[in-house]
Amino acid sequence: MPTVPERLVAFLPNLRRFAISLCRSRELADDLVQAACERAILAADSFAPDSRFDAWMFRILRNLWIDHLRRQKTAGPHDDIEEARDVSVPSGEAAAHARMDLAGVAAALQKLPAEQREVLVLVCVEDMSYRDAAEVLAIPIGTVMSRLARARKNLMELTGISFGEGRSSDTKGGVL
Repeated sequence: MPTVPERLVAFLPNLRRFAISLCRSRELADDLVQAACERAILAADSFAPDSRFDAWMFRILRNLWIDHLRRQKTAGPHDDIEEARDVSVPSGEAAAHARMDLAGVAAALQKLPAEQREVLVLVCVEDMSYRDAAEVLAIPIGTVMSRLARARKNLMELTGISFGEGRSSDTKGGVL
């Protein structure tokens, strides 16, 4: 069975992605991830080997983010992810369109309320089950489901995605 530090190494990209979705700043996300790793290593004895490592780490990171928000009430502004220009993509027209699409989705994602954005990232990006996301966020599974539905609906509206004729949001695969 891998140790907590060994698991952390493999899990860092997921943890960083979640941190960026929470705080919208790469620098702050890196600080949160580092603090979460430190906390996890110090509390490695409290991790139950039969539980989900990802849920445990996401909960640690989210708690650190909440602590940061509480402290930030008296602090100054933070960097915005839109200001980051270091994302590398292939050149050309397709890349330019992809960059614009990504920027539009990222902007729409940031317009979502924090509780919808958290659920959307955990379930749709991190591929967590509703139950695990509910555990990470310390909310009922029904709340995860309703927040996710609202997040998807709001994201579609913000990005201009429509179901078009012959398909409605009440159907899946064309079947009611």
